[in-house]
Amino acid sequence: MYKIGVIGSRDAVTCFSAVGYVAIEVDSPEDAAHWLNRMAHSGEYGVIFITENFASRIEETVNAYREQTLPAIVSIPDGSGSSGYGMNSLRRAVTRAVGADILDK
Repeated sequence: MYKIGVIGSRDAVTCFSAVGYVAIEVDSPEDAAHWLNRMAHSGEYGVIFITENFASRIEETVNAYREQTLPAIVSIPDGSGSSGYGMNSLRRAVTRAVGADILDK
């Protein structure tokens, strides 16, 4: 069974560890990139959630895993709310997969 990981600030990841996810608290984009690479290369994770704040700042690292089946890298809002980065990323992926923006309002 694959693990589920979460990367983000302390406020954003604390609650995830309570439900059994592997929560990694980071303070910088460099730390986020390090942990994303480490978790993705381990082969142990099916899904890695990363807060939008960090995902947008390490977009090149996140995009390196977009073509892989596992792990799925998913951007989530942090405690301050959504910046729209996650939805825009999802929109681009869906458009690439189906050839049209089916998520358009």
